[in-house]
Amino acid sequence: MQATYTVSQIKGIISASGNIAEDITITILVTDSRRINNRATSLFFALSGRRNGHEFIADAYTRGVRSFVVNSQPDMAVTDATFLIVPDVLTALQSLAAYHRKQFSLDVIGITGSNGKTIVKEWLYQLMCPEKNIVRNPKSYNSQIGVPLSVWQINSANNLGIFEAGISRPAEMDKLEAIIQPNIGILTHMGTAHDEGFDSPEQKLQEKLKLFKNCEQIVYNYDLLIDFPDDMRERKCFTWSRKFNIATLYVFSETSISGKYYMRAIYKEEEIECLVPFKDEASIENAIVCWATMLALGYTPAQCDERIERLTNVSMRLELKDGINDCSIIDDSYNSDIQSLEIALNFLSQQNQHQKKTLILSDIYQSGLQLNALYEQVARLINNAKIDRLIGVGNSIAEYKELFDVPKTYFFTDTPSLLKDLVRLHLHEETILIKGSRSFEFEKISRALVQKAHETILEINLNTLINNLNFYKAKLQPGVKIMAMVKAFSYGSGTFEVANVLQYNKVDYLAVAYTDEGIALREGGIELPIMVLNPEPLAFDKLVAYKLEPALYSFTLYDEFIKFAQDELISSYPVHIKIDTGMHRVGFEAFEIETLCDMLEINPYIRVKSVYSHLVASDAEEHDLFTLKQITSFENAFRQIEDALGYQVIKHIANTSGITRWPNAQYDMVRLGIGLYGVDGAVSRDDTGLQPIATLKTTVSQVKRIPAAETIGYMRNGSLKADGKIATVRIGYADGYLRAFGNGVGKMLVNGVLVPTVGNITMDMCMLDVSNVEVREGDEVIVFNEQQRIEELALQIGTIPYEILTNVSQRVKRVYFYE
Repeated sequence: MQATYTVSQIKGIISASGNIAEDITITILVTDSRRINNRATSLFFALSGRRNGHEFIADAYTRGVRSFVVNSQPDMAVTDATFLIVPDVLTALQSLAAYHRKQFSLDVIGITGSNGKTIVKEWLYQLMCPEKNIVRNPKSYNSQIGVPLSVWQINSANNLGIFEAGISRPAEMDKLEAIIQPNIGILTHMGTAHDEGFDSPEQKLQEKLKLFKNCEQIVYNYDLLIDFPDDMRERKCFTWSRKFNIATLYVFSETSISGKYYMRAIYKEEEIECLVPFKDEASIENAIVCWATMLALGYTPAQCDERIERLTNVSMRLELKDGINDCSIIDDSYNSDIQSLEIALNFLSQQNQHQKKTLILSDIYQSGLQLNALYEQVARLINNAKIDRLIGVGNSIAEYKELFDVPKTYFFTDTPSLLKDLVRLHLHEETILIKGSRSFEFEKISRALVQKAHETILEINLNTLINNLNFYKAKLQPGVKIMAMVKAFSYGSGTFEVANVLQYNKVDYLAVAYTDEGIALREGGIELPIMVLNPEPLAFDKLVAYKLEPALYSFTLYDEFIKFAQDELISSYPVHIKIDTGMHRVGFEAFEIETLCDMLEINPYIRVKSVYSHLVASDAEEHDLFTLKQITSFENAFRQIEDALGYQVIKHIANTSGITRWPNAQYDMVRLGIGLYGVDGAVSRDDTGLQPIATLKTTVSQVKRIPAAETIGYMRNGSLKADGKIATVRIGYADGYLRAFGNGVGKMLVNGVLVPTVGNITMDMCMLDVSNVEVREGDEVIVFNEQQRIEELALQIGTIPYEILTNVSQRVKRVYFYE
């Protein structure tokens, strides 16, 4: 059964003070007021991080929560809520999880490392679930908050726990070890991730190894710890290596066979073998870690080989895609458990582009709960999510169909039955979450519902977008608002898909270039205030109808909007005043401010929401004197305007680079643009707090062997210096890969190798020199990502990152990932 404690018990466990209004039973721990499902049995922890959780207590109370862990008594006139007061809320959360963990004697595997933790965890789950009832972190919940929330899921039916732990600075692992309390440890690949949080790679490794201080057995790469102190190597360890035959598992032979990877190894002085259904280096290393772990736990070499060969890809991300019949599809086809269902339903709730929401859900396996208890939880999550239609697949979910309080429900015994009746369901203009256990093969449903597009894809990582937003939030002074720039299709990254995330994460304003962009956001369910930078007089009626706020930058535009407002009997309509402080693009100039003030002073038709200007070169040190001049001009202008208006307005001049380099110019609001997408000339590339959110990828359509004497492409501009190979890939200038990248100027990543273009870029395709790369038709090709960055492409053709991003054509399929 699931974790259940009364409020009074929890008060004692975390050594809290405070009065108990009602000693209710707690089953769910909540740290985000937006993710509240079962209100009656939830305990809200008001954590302090980038945002102070105490600011959201009232919101959680409004949503029905009545039990809180806080560090001070909130100023709320309520008598039916319990406030457990502790010195540190995060420590209380971790203490409660550690106490809960101690109530169970199951084996627990603790996994740490720089890379591969989540894949190893999920693969071990696949490999051992036939005989084990396993509890594990949902997705990659491996942080100081994620680990206690994961360990809280342990119940009496579990006989194995697999928990990953990630740290970014010293002293964090001690806390996670006390929560996980593993008796088996696994160290995965050690790379450069989070190096900036430690004095050295050696210190980072020492800190990670603290997870294993009470482990009975440790699995690790012998090569990693070859120079480590003897006391580590003298412990009970299972080592593996591809170099040293002294390791417990020595992999001495590796080769590719028909798209798979065949390995031979020495174990207990005998030769054993293993076939891995992947070829990339990261997957091979992760598979060896799993191989070693299974052998360490007593599985036979034959069992390991048989199961590892059947490993399947792990998709830890929800994928948001365009679907047929104007639907949006959230694809989570391979993973179904209580924890990940809650995450997926939360993401579904963030989508506002369609009024209707549909869930396609299979039976849930390996929950550790009795079926009635399991589906009571499932029903509670679904009923609270307020979906419009539930489509259940499997015998178990159908058996408990009476629990679901959903307007429309349909149940099918298996996936083929659903696919046969898919047309009859009339899925149209709705957001559809597809969530199924792997055995149900829900990828077939995804293929049937996702709109077809050619194989060039722009992937947008919404988690990285959120991290970038938080990166800038941490730089703001208290009370400073954020206006997010989502003009030009969010710099090529999408419309409502990006705006929904920004709205959910509480930015204050959005800005678009033109009225139709604002209308698209409103029709996509966006309710935030939206400023239109270039309002067209012919569209004033639509602008007002959709509650968009125009920027007025000239007397002509000002007069036209006032006349429109008079004719339509509009008063106090919100507008924004643009000041030209040196950009000389649009805006009222200094000599015009006095006249503007006279007009504003006597005008009942509008109300000025903000006054703003634009920094010309906020990222360039050589122009700092000019930036200071702009700031001074802006201050003179807004002071005159506020004096004339008789009220305060929002002031903003800082753009992305201005946030970092000019904190004194943050005023009341900043405008965050391309920094959201991971590009900022004022931030060092070594600063890993800011990351690119987009990956543009395509595939190889054909590979050809070409003699040195032959020419390649239009106008015969391309050739190879020696006999070699070219790969034709499915991207051209109609997709946004400009002709300027041709003839060796541009480069792409093919199977991890950077290769140049050959010949001219054509409309739909281009050619790459792959003479020194192993490549086949259908292989993935990366145009840009976190390794081959947008800034580098911009340098290749002498442009700026903005142009690279916004040039990606609308015919390129966008896929949005969310963990």
